[in-house]
Amino acid sequence: MAYITFEDDRPIDIIPIGRIAIDFNPVDYYKPLSESTTFKKYLGGSPANIAVGMARLGRKVGFIAKVSKDQFGDFVVNYFDKEGIDTKHVSRCTKGEKLGLTFTEILSDTESSILMYRDGIADLQLSVEDIDEQYIKKSKAILISGTALAMSPSREAVLKAMTLAKKHKTVVIFDIDYRPYNWKNDDEIAIYYSSVAMNSDIILGSREEFDLTQKLIAPNSSDKETAALWHSYGSKIVVIKHGKEGSTAYTNDGSDYSIKPFPVKLLKSFGGGDGYASAFLYGLFEGWDMIDCLEFGSASAALLVASHGCSEDMPSVEAVKNFIVESKLKYGDMIARV
Repeated sequence: MAYITFEDDRPIDIIPIGRIAIDFNPVDYYKPLSESTTFKKYLGGSPANIAVGMARLGRKVGFIAKVSKDQFGDFVVNYFDKEGIDTKHVSRCTKGEKLGLTFTEILSDTESSILMYRDGIADLQLSVEDIDEQYIKKSKAILISGTALAMSPSREAVLKAMTLAKKHKTVVIFDIDYRPYNWKNDDEIAIYYSSVAMNSDIILGSREEFDLTQKLIAPNSSDKETAALWHSYGSKIVVIKHGKEGSTAYTNDGSDYSIKPFPVKLLKSFGGGDGYASAFLYGLFEGWDMIDCLEFGSASAALLVASHGCSEDMPSVEAVKNFIVESKLKYGDMIARV
């Protein structure tokens, strides 16, 4: 059953909006960040990673963002260009704002942390003037990242994009993507997250992220209650992730579909969510059954947590399909399905 209808005559499949950053992942991992001395640079930021993931899977991808007017800004724009991502609406800051920097700590294959530098940041300078109605109209979907709602003028730009998307029947995808940086308090988070969730067709988040989103309107909800809440506002698909316990997609006909993580030798415990999102959404664009979308997302996530980078290691369709086949041969046909 098709839960989402995309406007198939449009030239762009998806336009993520928001954070483009620089990731520095330690090469001398399995030690505290304070003791790491060598790092490898990657393009980062959840919406940017998802954009690369979907481009690698063969989708037509745009982007709306602000980046720094310096060599790191050059790096990310050139990276997008190389991946075939449209950068006409990735513009440069004019007052010296810099890209966010993320230093990751890989203490073990199951214990990682992230240190972000987010003051005076370029991505949060996105403004309403940067949102082009005709660009939104050309896209089948936009993807809003929750981090873009943390401060003005970015939050107003995102709300404008959402409003225009609703006007033109462009699917709205909300990746809650909670990061504590730049927010003043939990009430502020709940106000803006819930405002976007109420207008979204697809919502993806962890249990913690949904708890933050509905703090003011439905605290202490179960997963089923959470899904029912957002379906009541018009959402078609609500995906709730529980890390190593797996994830479940709740659809607006009352059905639910669950998936477990694929067995894999972990290198790190971050990055899987962006691989999951890009591959899951790819399945929706392809019109697959919901459980197949979830399986594809779970497989991509497994490949990402087994690799050193995020954007750089986003897999192709063939790589994900081969991984699924190999895993089923090794572990059994229903290895990831609940």
